[in-house]
Amino acid sequence: MLLRQANILVVDDDKDILTAVRFLLKPEVKRIATDSNPENLRRLLTENDFDILLLDMNFVSSMNTGNEGIYWLRQVKSWNAKVKVIMITAYADIELAIKSLKEGADDFLIKPWHNENLLRTLKETTGKHDTLKEKPAGAKDRQTPGMIGESDIMKDLFRKLEKIAPTDANVLIMGENGTGKDLIAQAIFNASLRKNKPFVKVDAGALTETLFESELFGHKKGAFTDAREDRTGLIESANGGTLFLDEIGNIPLQQQAKLLTVLQNRQIIRLGSNTPIPVDIRLITATNVPFAELANEQRFRKDLIYRINTVEITAPPLRERGNDIILLAGHFLYKYAKKYVRPELSMSEPAKTKLLQYHYPGNVRELQYAMERAVIMASGKVLQPGDIVFSPLEQKPADTQATHNYNLEELERKTIVHAIEKHGGNISKAAKELGLTRAALYRRLEKYGV
Repeated sequence: MLLRQANILVVDDDKDILTAVRFLLKPEVKRIATDSNPENLRRLLTENDFDILLLDMNFVSSMNTGNEGIYWLRQVKSWNAKVKVIMITAYADIELAIKSLKEGADDFLIKPWHNENLLRTLKETTGKHDTLKEKPAGAKDRQTPGMIGESDIMKDLFRKLEKIAPTDANVLIMGENGTGKDLIAQAIFNASLRKNKPFVKVDAGALTETLFESELFGHKKGAFTDAREDRTGLIESANGGTLFLDEIGNIPLQQQAKLLTVLQNRQIIRLGSNTPIPVDIRLITATNVPFAELANEQRFRKDLIYRINTVEITAPPLRERGNDIILLAGHFLYKYAKKYVRPELSMSEPAKTKLLQYHYPGNVRELQYAMERAVIMASGKVLQPGDIVFSPLEQKPADTQATHNYNLEELERKTIVHAIEKHGGNISKAAKELGLTRAALYRRLEKYGV
């Protein structure tokens, strides 16, 4: 849609701003309406078909929370999910404006602004492709900005999310670090029937064995030395909603058994208590552990895998997503140009070529950090290849592969040796992990002189 076809509503309690915007936009858009009272938003959006809403972040109101804009943004999205919202904010509230993007806003403007900047933002907003027609709610909206993508592999992911999200099925999300597993979990929740209930995220890999039960199940006062008061556990906090257990592959076997009991019985017992408490949760889990390793019973209980894995989703690595790299880079460039007040920045074609040729061992997260650094360090108005520097912390498997001629037999020999060492010389277990019979493994040991 072109800007001249757009119907725009501006809500701000500064009447001078409303007057200025009305004069500026009247010759540029199909219709411009203004109002100084956010209490009128519901009526205005119900009685009119607005394409874009410019909404102030702060109003003089009885709410007096400092987050009026966020409150009204949520209300607007509940009344009319199709209208695109651009938040209006002062420079001091940029972090709050960034939060608004996560809440569903399409963009934000810092006041006072240049008229050219306002018009450019409106043109970009009207020109955005409406991907919600082909992807589920919550998958490609600004509540989950990392879910930007138009590649075939991402379209397939969005189709799966559309089918899975409205159900109560437990979901296991697999994928490398930095691929956006937490964003997928959030997208599932946003499009689920439990979206108005709690969403509790737990980094299972950060829980020590001593804290595991107390954090997840809660405890009664006096249950252990430092238990000075009753505490509700994270599972109980998610009651009625969704529990997201990230890095579930790092939970020790002993704790896995306790988690399995909770999932089977749908109840928890706080430490220091004998009284079961029923819980109603939808479970979403995520891991960067390959499925073959996760299925190893020395590492993870198979009965727990079956319990958590009603549906499995794989977050694709960025290197397999083609031109999505440029879409994401553009998104991060726009985001950080706003944050660091460099709205004039753009990307050169050689810079885009460099982005496409890199292999991204750190995936989307690495691209995000690279683009933030480029915005901060760039000396000109157009990003050049030299402005884009990737993290030296990441390994470079693609570079290594390109400069070495691997011998398949040598790779097989090393894999066999590794499997045998892993299982302490137990040939039966090594053969099972390698998918071989004992006899076949012995033949290979003889072949390679191991």
